[in-house]
Amino acid sequence: MDNNQREHIIHQYLEGYNQFDVENMIAHFDENIVFENVSNGEVNMSLHGVESFKKQAEQATTYFSSRKQTPISFQHQDNQTEVALDYQAILAMDFPTGQRKGDELKLQGKSVFTFSGDKVIKLVDIS
Repeated sequence: MDNNQREHIIHQYLEGYNQFDVENMIAHFDENIVFENVSNGEVNMSLHGVESFKKQAEQATTYFSSRKQTPISFQHQDNQTEVALDYQAILAMDFPTGQRKGDELKLQGKSVFTFSGDKVIKLVDIS
């Protein structure tokens, strides 16, 4: 798969994410996808399988009234693409961290997509 095809798949995932469309997010995921969320250098969530990811992604749609990941850059290596992202969201609920419904989040992070053929087999979100 060439880099343009990878970027197309990643844009489809991001479009699904931004529009709360979980089916579009997982359209190119392998059945056995591994998802990890890394915050402050530590894995704080690890999921295995598309159904586990889908369940978590559907639950996460309730946390925000709006959300947007905007790609800044793509770095391609072997079977991986690293995407630097701007992230902004409006909270739809109060969080235990003290953030309140209506608060705006603005972050930068990155996602690393690992491919096998035309499927994403691993996704790591890093913030």
